[in-house]
Amino acid sequence: MSKTFSRNDVGSHNKADDLWLIVDDDVYDLTKFQDEHPGGKKILTRVAGKDASKQFWKYHNEGILKKYKPTLQVGSLDTKPKAEEPKPKAGADADAKPSSTYAAPEPAKQLKKSAAPSVTEKAESEALEPFGAQIPFGDPSWYQSYHSPYFNESHAALRAEVREWVENEIEPNVTEWDENKEVPKEIFLEAGRRGYLAGLLGVHYPVEYTKNTVKSVAPDQWDLFHEMIVTDELSRVGSGGFVWNMIGGFGIGGPPLIKFGKKALKDRLIPGILSGEKRICLAITEPDAGSDVANLTCEAKLSEDGKHYIVNGEKKWITNGIWCDYFTTAVRTGGEGMNGVSLLLIERESGGVSTRRMNCQGVWSSGTTYITFEDVKVPVENLLGKENQGFKVIMTNFNHERMGIIIQSVRFSRVCYEESVKYANKRRTFGKKLIEHPVIRMKLANMARQIEASYNWLENLIYQCEKMGETEAMLRLGGPIAGLKAQSTLTFEFCAREASQIFGGLSYSRGGQGAKVERLYRDVRAYAIPGGSEEIMLDLSMRQSLRVAKATGMKL
Repeated sequence: MSKTFSRNDVGSHNKADDLWLIVDDDVYDLTKFQDEHPGGKKILTRVAGKDASKQFWKYHNEGILKKYKPTLQVGSLDTKPKAEEPKPKAGADADAKPSSTYAAPEPAKQLKKSAAPSVTEKAESEALEPFGAQIPFGDPSWYQSYHSPYFNESHAALRAEVREWVENEIEPNVTEWDENKEVPKEIFLEAGRRGYLAGLLGVHYPVEYTKNTVKSVAPDQWDLFHEMIVTDELSRVGSGGFVWNMIGGFGIGGPPLIKFGKKALKDRLIPGILSGEKRICLAITEPDAGSDVANLTCEAKLSEDGKHYIVNGEKKWITNGIWCDYFTTAVRTGGEGMNGVSLLLIERESGGVSTRRMNCQGVWSSGTTYITFEDVKVPVENLLGKENQGFKVIMTNFNHERMGIIIQSVRFSRVCYEESVKYANKRRTFGKKLIEHPVIRMKLANMARQIEASYNWLENLIYQCEKMGETEAMLRLGGPIAGLKAQSTLTFEFCAREASQIFGGLSYSRGGQGAKVERLYRDVRAYAIPGGSEEIMLDLSMRQSLRVAKATGMKL
């Protein structure tokens, strides 16, 4: 049980060598922390022994409190209201321990319904319990007890499990990791141990390659909505660099291997990749070939004995490349155009692979990389798919990549919106709170309407991906997914700008209350351009949709 103190008790610790203060009825000993305080010692001295809640929240966000609370808190005020424990529901075991807001329910394998019940079953199901801060439009509507045909208890369990990990272990440290341009390896390994990595490949849950399964969802229940939830909850930290560090290279470099690699190759490489001990990325973009994949020039020539491809060329803007052991690489094995492109799995230990970090505007901790291949010997067994037919594999992969970008962009838009709502309810200008100014409410309303429109389209497309076969999805959904990719990144950019206007100068300096908004504003370009720029996506959306419609009987 934590210690309690009166205000007079705290007031006696009011000197530089004995400095306590109060934030939100909790008591902190900052005596040894003074040298680390970014504002200097004097600011702390002014509030020594006093309630510093107002001053703290003026300059800091809740992530700072979460980061330092475990080590600096010594107790609470004796006047702090005790949290009420929830009463057992009628018929429940009165001695059962009440679950916390973020406690994961029992594993989904104990549920009688599958993760994908029929539409009729889902339509008749009850709305799920409310979850999160309940700020309107700050979370998807199903978090707020709206009825949904897509989500069941297994999705709610996973959501709670991931959020607890993110809020306790990740969010308090994200700003520091971003500034250091690297996320500790242990975090990636933990994602592997938790089974999250294995669930992010856009395929069935690959139990044949891993013993690490997700605690709250049985492998045979795993679906694309579970995958969406992991990405969405990781994105709540408001850092594209962190999310890309975790799943950027893995989520686009891994699927071609697991779908098109030869069995011996998969058996050898995939277990280490899913555990997090090995890392993989996708290497397609070149200095002179981005969205125009068919014109890439990185060359792979067959050796005289026919046992190896000899690879020479360069790749640029490759996410995670500096840390990767494996590179899913687009190479030219034939003539010009798309029919001369193949996909190879290149291993760093083969030799001839050099990587260097690129300094970019945003996503600092993602490890953006320039790669040079010099006479790299790649066994022919490392070919993914068929020779000169790699373009099809790449195009199949693009849908999965773009869906990931969409999920992240929509959640980042929500983060900008949610941070703005919180700030607008405490910041006062001209004698009243920001939220009381009609112009601020108008900004929030325009953010919310674009977020909800994008998210509902996202849910629909994930459902279509779940129901369609891969070939059908590639043909019919390529256009809509490209359109939503542009829609979501434009929404992200709009929300980042509006949030910045609401925060003012706090969103211009790094750290503090506006840290998430400032960081996300820098990340906007990293979402608008990779995976297909907005202009190319919008054109592709219409071209492909019309082409497919014409082939399937469109009437004009």
